[in-house]
Amino acid sequence: MSSRRPKLILIYEPEKACFDRLVADGHVPARAAEIASYLAQSTDIASEFDALAAACLTRGLSFAPVALDGAANVFTGEDPDTTLVWTLTDGVAYFRGGAAPALARLNGLKTIGADDALFALCQDKFRSGAVLGALCLPVPQSGLARDGHWLVEPPASPTGWFVKPNRLGAKIGIWPDSRSSDFGHALELSRRVFAAYRDDVVVQPYVTGRNARASFLGLRPDTGVEALGIAFVDSGSDFQTMEDSLALYGDTGEAAKAAGTYAEPVLLPVAASQPRADATIRQIAQSLMTGLGLRDVFSMDFRVEANDSVHLIEFEVCPGLACFDFRAYCRTQWKMGLADAMAEIAANRFLASPTG
Repeated sequence: MSSRRPKLILIYEPEKACFDRLVADGHVPARAAEIASYLAQSTDIASEFDALAAACLTRGLSFAPVALDGAANVFTGEDPDTTLVWTLTDGVAYFRGGAAPALARLNGLKTIGADDALFALCQDKFRSGAVLGALCLPVPQSGLARDGHWLVEPPASPTGWFVKPNRLGAKIGIWPDSRSSDFGHALELSRRVFAAYRDDVVVQPYVTGRNARASFLGLRPDTGVEALGIAFVDSGSDFQTMEDSLALYGDTGEAAKAAGTYAEPVLLPVAASQPRADATIRQIAQSLMTGLGLRDVFSMDFRVEANDSVHLIEFEVCPGLACFDFRAYCRTQWKMGLADAMAEIAANRFLASPTG
């Protein structure tokens, strides 16, 4: 029997490491900074490391935050019986966090979160949408364009289309005019995105309704969709842009707080006004957990219409834990702060799989 204290290792990719790599690859610094802002939760959660260590210690665990570039060396020396890996940041293209769960598997280490294959799938919106559609889930059918040329034309849409980068998150490459009324403008947006970020765009029929986020943290291994936190995310506009996102997180968010311009969207429970939509979202989540293998921690984004029609936009296996909405979910659903909730799920995993 191992005598080592069980350990939770949190793997994260720092913004600066990503920025430096992107600049070295030829990205303009201003655009590289926008891309790297996706990793702002690495910046935001750093202030939680002491609290995470203390929360783990009270549950008999040790805690080690490890920057992604050091993960391979750290994993080599860890005991599979007493080590649990949590990957904070994902990515397979501009970001590289998706390598962490695969490295953990290579070293026989248990992980918090979905299978590593899903880390790659959810970072490609076009491929992800195709898989979700094959599961008969209510996903808008997407077109795909690259630098002004159609790779796949989107379906006709009387409401127009919404255009967003295929492999970038955190609203990067979403501008006030990202809702398009004609194909010509959609292709122009694809040129703009390609010039700025070298990415393709997905072009989906524009869906009316309100933005909703479903957050999940399975504190216990048997936690089900009853623990989903499903909330409307009201930002005062039809959709959030890159500028809106930058003002919420990381160093830019801190500057916005200091300047008094920081404004979090309002979170309102979907069940309070549209219980049928809430029930539909839970059914979709169950389908994803059963059919796709989502588990432990994830989020999903929806558009919810007034008639309770629900449209699944995308899912994340590395939701922004340090972001305001996930913190609010932990407080509301689990009556815990983020550090305690993370330590609790780790401790419960060790209890469910005792060391030999």
